[in-house]
Amino acid sequence: MKRNSFTLGRFAFAASLCSVTMFTACDTEQLIENQEVAASSQSDARIAGEQRVVPNEVLVKFKAGASQEARAAVFARIGGKVKEKILTKTMERLGDKEGLVLVHTPLAALEALSKVKGADMIEYAEPNYLYTHQATTADPYFTQNNLWGLYGDATNPKNVYGSQAAEAWAKGHIGSASVVVGIIDEGVQTNHPDLQGQVWVNPYDKADGIDNDGNGYIDDVNGWDFAGNNKTVYDGGSGGSVDDHGTHVAGTIGAKNNGAGVVGVNWNVKMISCKFLGQTGGTSVAAIKALDYLTDLKNRHGINIVASNNSWGGGGYSQALYDAINRANAKSILFVAAAGNGGSDGVGDNNDVVANYPSNYNLPNVIAVAAITSSGARAPFSNYGATTVDIGAPGAAIFSTTAYNTYSGYSGTSMATPHVTGAAALYAASHPGSTATAIKNAILGSATPTASLAGKCVTGGRLNMSNF
Repeated sequence: MKRNSFTLGRFAFAASLCSVTMFTACDTEQLIENQEVAASSQSDARIAGEQRVVPNEVLVKFKAGASQEARAAVFARIGGKVKEKILTKTMERLGDKEGLVLVHTPLAALEALSKVKGADMIEYAEPNYLYTHQATTADPYFTQNNLWGLYGDATNPKNVYGSQAAEAWAKGHIGSASVVVGIIDEGVQTNHPDLQGQVWVNPYDKADGIDNDGNGYIDDVNGWDFAGNNKTVYDGGSGGSVDDHGTHVAGTIGAKNNGAGVVGVNWNVKMISCKFLGQTGGTSVAAIKALDYLTDLKNRHGINIVASNNSWGGGGYSQALYDAINRANAKSILFVAAAGNGGSDGVGDNNDVVANYPSNYNLPNVIAVAAITSSGARAPFSNYGATTVDIGAPGAAIFSTTAYNTYSGYSGTSMATPHVTGAAALYAASHPGSTATAIKNAILGSATPTASLAGKCVTGGRLNMSNF
């Protein structure tokens, strides 16, 4: 079952923010460079409702062949200086010689965009959006009735509204270490007792201070921190709290079956940590780099990356991010995305009416996920959309791994999304060689009709892995 056609305006802005109540809003003191910039940053705080942007920054895509004089003229219009040129290995290998330019300007982002709009040598210009994850705080956990999202009709414990993962296990479908997923999120505690051995180890690089695989990232052994631009994918130390969300997502996808703690949808899987969310959120630039990192690994090395998990949102329409997701699509990598937790009122919104990004990008590899409760109701915070949200999955009171060596229960479309990413990995393990299209069709085609989701998503139903 495919998502219905939904046309997105190229520069349309979404009003929906995928918020996390346990984290504060962006700390602008870490984003502004001086007091002059601080004044203009106030108008950058929100664009079109609740979208957050990095103050005083714009992303510019110049047309091929743009002269240095033409570029200088654009920068002069906004008093801009090049902060960073983004040309990932994936962009280069797909023939893009220009990449993107991140420009710092003393003007507010929206004002700067208005001044460069329509310039002859610009393909597009947009804000550098800020994203946040979509959660709220709320083995022994499985047997003690705490992992309802994995239960099924015939399991013990039992919950008919669970994802039926345990029924898939009973049929011998427990995942495979040859299947890889990317977690684009906060970092992941790689040595958590339930995750140790489940986190991917780069066979083409090693911790020797050299970029052995030539991808631009030195010692990217388990992935990369695109927020801090370093090799350390876990920053929680022994105190925890930092990187809770990414570790929670990882546990739902692939916590191992070791007789302790929790268990994930897959008992066997490999997960790449692509950290792009810090304590103040994550940017479009970091998200694009994370996506292209996964695409490059599959493109150059043939690593069996079947999906990325994207439990975040909050920005408006970004052509640059759309292009990165499309590059992943070209390499048959699913982009599983949270439908969003409504706006500041915490009440779910209709994504057909007001777009939520990145879940609303109308690309073949996108699966947008709503959240349901243990009673089968659509979670009150969960966004929905008859044409723009694909499926529902368990997303309320979900227990999983958290930093440091802890376990916590969270709620949110953030928690529903990794159930679907886990399902993609489970299906890929039992159906080797499946394309992203085949995996997506299997997931959506096996959805169980659910009254609370009727007319609220494309399938009108919830995740069901019992036939995988």
